[in-house]
Amino acid sequence: MKRRAWITLGAVVLGGGGVATYAVAGPSSGHGQAKRPVKVYALALKSATSGKRELPRTQTQRFSMLGVSWKDAGKRLHGTAQVRTHSIETGEWTAWKDLEANVDPLEDPEAGAGARGASEPLWVGPSDGVQVQVVHKDGSTSSALPKGLEVNLVDPGVATAAEQKAEPAAYVADVTPTDSASPTDSASPTDSVSPTDSASPTDSASPSDSASPSTSASPSSSASASPTATTPSAPPSTVPEPPIVSRADWGADESLSPDPSEYNADVKAVFVHHTDGTNDYSCADSAAIVRGIYAYHTQTNGWNDIGYNFLVDKCGTIFEGRKGGVDLPVLGAHTYGWNRESAGIAVLGEYTSTGATDATLESVARIAAWKLGQYNADPATTVQLKAGATQTNYFGTGFTAGNSYTFNRISGHRDGYNTQCPGSSLYAQLPTIRAWASGPVQGLKLASLSGAGLSGSTYYTKGAVTAKWSTTTPGSLISRFELLVDGKVAATASGTSTSVGTTLALGTHTVAVRAVHQSGKTTTTAALNVVAETTAPTFTTAPKLSLRTGTVNTSSVPVTLGWQATDNAALKSVSLLTPTTAAFGPTTTSSSRTAASGTASTWSMTAYDYAGNTRTSSASFTPVILQETSATKSGSWTARSSTSYLGGKSYSSGSKGASLTWTFTGRSASWVVSRASTSGQAYVYVDGVKVSTVDLKSSTTLYRQAIWTKTWSAGAKHTVKIVVVGTSGRPTVTTDGLVYIR
Repeated sequence: MKRRAWITLGAVVLGGGGVATYAVAGPSSGHGQAKRPVKVYALALKSATSGKRELPRTQTQRFSMLGVSWKDAGKRLHGTAQVRTHSIETGEWTAWKDLEANVDPLEDPEAGAGARGASEPLWVGPSDGVQVQVVHKDGSTSSALPKGLEVNLVDPGVATAAEQKAEPAAYVADVTPTDSASPTDSASPTDSVSPTDSASPTDSASPSDSASPSTSASPSSSASASPTATTPSAPPSTVPEPPIVSRADWGADESLSPDPSEYNADVKAVFVHHTDGTNDYSCADSAAIVRGIYAYHTQTNGWNDIGYNFLVDKCGTIFEGRKGGVDLPVLGAHTYGWNRESAGIAVLGEYTSTGATDATLESVARIAAWKLGQYNADPATTVQLKAGATQTNYFGTGFTAGNSYTFNRISGHRDGYNTQCPGSSLYAQLPTIRAWASGPVQGLKLASLSGAGLSGSTYYTKGAVTAKWSTTTPGSLISRFELLVDGKVAATASGTSTSVGTTLALGTHTVAVRAVHQSGKTTTTAALNVVAETTAPTFTTAPKLSLRTGTVNTSSVPVTLGWQATDNAALKSVSLLTPTTAAFGPTTTSSSRTAASGTASTWSMTAYDYAGNTRTSSASFTPVILQETSATKSGSWTARSSTSYLGGKSYSSGSKGASLTWTFTGRSASWVVSRASTSGQAYVYVDGVKVSTVDLKSSTTLYRQAIWTKTWSAGAKHTVKIVVVGTSGRPTVTTDGLVYIR
């Protein structure tokens, strides 16, 4: 069962000679179809004697694209065309949007008798209402505007399996609105008339009101040599062809362009365009947008096909444009005066203040490089093009038909015609497109060499290394990467790779990465100096403990851990693994630690070099606390008790010559005392030899202080004797024991 809906159409007069019109689609019921053909509908903008414009009853469907057109493609719209639409998805009216009316004219007006002047089409998404205003730029009356003004609504239909289920057609009725509207007013669908007021289908306009393909024209004609209708052979390109969505795959209705394709002799340059409109489209809608542009160009403009040779969306998908073969020099209709020797690439969206995505730039570079590569043209160079029309471009440069002028192989629309297209932001990105398309690879940087350690300006490895790099040129434009060892290719990787590995022979080498662009141009990173070696570091001094000054507890004593590690190439670090962990630089040879007393502990350390070679060395040590009671006494000593002393007790003496002697077998020793402002001095004898005079005086009271230490190169039997000096005024010495390491 066919579903039908209704649309309210109306118009109001604006100040300054402008005319605003609106059409609102009403509700419908039933189920849509899985597929729907493309349709274009025209709503005439008519002016009554009262200054109002009214729209007659017109049959239409929902639409997603629209534009304004007028009779006579040779006429220009010297004014502003604005539209607002009613979204099906949100149920709201959009803000006013400008239509780009400064479009390329026909190069040969006589060949376009059936063509219409038109703005660029604007993608608005699924909509069921429209309001339009056209204002002459000098504010004069509507009589100064082109004749036959109408708004053209394009329903791109549904042609691919991935597209959403279609909405039904709409039935249109006319109405004279009771209220005037301005650009700031919003018209609600509830303002529409009821379905009972709708007119019969016999009063409605059909797509046949637009220019017929049988009378179509292309704006590609010029005074230069005529193109040929004979299909030429497709020359091979110097670079790979990128993926291209064919006309069949984006759902082109080939009945809209029945004329045979025309061909140029070659492609000397590529002109980049933007289609204008929104950038908020979904890439899932890209095929529909392309179908809409195709229908607009053929059914509204009256051209014989879509004007562009290729179209690229913001996700980087490339669509075949004008028919005739993507690998052939098809005559397009995109850049006034320059179509004879060029191809046109249009980016979907508007890029005046916002740049195109990297994915878009990448695809534009790929398709441009491929087309130019078919004719051995370097995308980064310039070329002489013969003007097909006398005009000036956006920058004020004048061209005379028949004369030749220098263009970049990849140029913007504004370089050839007085238009803002492709937008200032995209135009500023053209140098990037040229660089990516031409090569060599841009921004090649050898980011790291894993499997190797850097010391100074040299890398060290045991052999296996992986080079990692980055580029600003996309991988799809890169043929391959080569890992160079001593200037020779040791490994290769695809253009989309970012790393590759190899194993180096022992010795000194240079390592670099060379990027090969699809054009064959190369660029190479600076070479790295790399030494492959497998010799492990050595400990010239194994880990050893020695007692140091500090506070002693019954559970731990202060010690110094010492070592000496070296490497034949470059020592990187040394790590302590047990009984605790710590990391040290290559020049560090000692560290202050604490060790558990009365318990044997293994001190294990590993030395690392920059190549990744390692060596571990370990030694076991036991700190022992000898209480003062274990010493041999001479002279007068007094036992004292306090929790502040080791073991809760200590010996104190102020008698000159009083002594304590300890005998032990070990390699390091420290004397532990209590200190105060009244403490005196003591002599220290080691193995019968006086080695030191120690002053215990301290401004603050301190307990369990290792005040004197002695370390030997190896463990042996030793005696340590302390003798009270009997210092005048402060003779007292308080001893808390002796600590040694065995």
